Amino acid sequence: MTAESVAIPRQRRWPVPSRTALGILAMAVLGYVIVAIPAPAQGTEQFVNALTIGALYALIALGYTMVYGIIELINFAHGEIFMIGSFVALIVMRSLGFTETIHDPVVLSGVLFIIFAISMVTVGVLGIVIERFAYRPLRNAPRLAPLITAIGVSFILQNVVFVGYSNSVVTTPKLIPFDVIHIGPLSIRVINLFVITVAVALMVALHIFTTRTRLGTAMRSTAMDREAAALMGVDINRAIAITFFLGAALAGAAGVVQTQYLGTTVFNIGFRAGLFAFTAAVLGGIGNTTGAALGGFVIGFLEVASAAYGFGRWSEAVVFTTLILVLIFRPNGLLGQQTAERA
Repeated sequence: MTAESVAIPRQRRWPVPSRTALGILAMAVLGYVIVAIPAPAQGTEQFVNALTIGALYALIALGYTMVYGIIELINFAHGEIFMIGSFVALIVMRSLGFTETIHDPVVLSGVLFIIFAISMVTVGVLGIVIERFAYRPLRNAPRLAPLITAIGVSFILQNVVFVGYSNSVVTTPKLIPFDVIHIGPLSIRVINLFVITVAVALMVALHIFTTRTRLGTAMRSTAMDREAAALMGVDINRAIAITFFLGAALAGAAGVVQTQYLGTTVFNIGFRAGLFAFTAAVLGGIGNTTGAALGGFVIGFLEVASAAYGFGRWSEAVVFTTLILVLIFRPNGLLGQQTAERA
């Protein structure tokens, strides 16, 4: 018997997209079961709330993980960029003269487009400015220097809003109607559908940009090996600046979502949201954009499940206990880390 005559059976495996889709479906079903057990009649509502909160965290977490993935910096000012985005959205709404719910879908779409565009571009430029003047001079400094600088920038942004705008909770106009639509057996509020749709659309757009454009390729090559990318002609400073712009722009979009979903904002709202978003990035695998999105939704379900079981006050403890357990048994996070080489 020759080696050629021996037929070695090949193990058949599901394609990666199919496995990913099945994994997402399985986690969604598990999440629904967990939040529905305490009150089956409210299971769908709790499930939608968890998706909504998770979408908000996921948008902020993407900025954390993108910056860490390309220069290994924990940008603790990112939560404050989210906060600035909510205030920019508030200022734009008031400047346009829209302070009440808009029932005309055409007018509402146009106004929201303007608010998102101005807010995302404004905080995106702010992200570039912060990177240029606060982080770039320290790029080759010891790791502690940019970390402390990031914390300092966080406090600066907080105090600018505290002194320049308001030191208390500010009510923001809710432009989106508080209506309920029915999709088959599912009933969902328009605002929840809006938040989830915007978050998913921006995540898909980010994925397409980073995988199918030259700028996205430059960003990914910079994250993999900065020196090799520079030798191949990639403008490293430009790639890093674009990363900061995109991450900040996504946080700005989350700020707009914040104004519409909760109807309030405050100068220190970025601390808790930023902390949870950073936790989501670590939970999913720091430097991994898909992991950051997954981590955001996981934290959203943990928060809602804690409240559903009567432990709403313990939601933070539940979130961080879960993080510790995941890191003990899977130190690189749920989907693994993707980090850059240190410059």
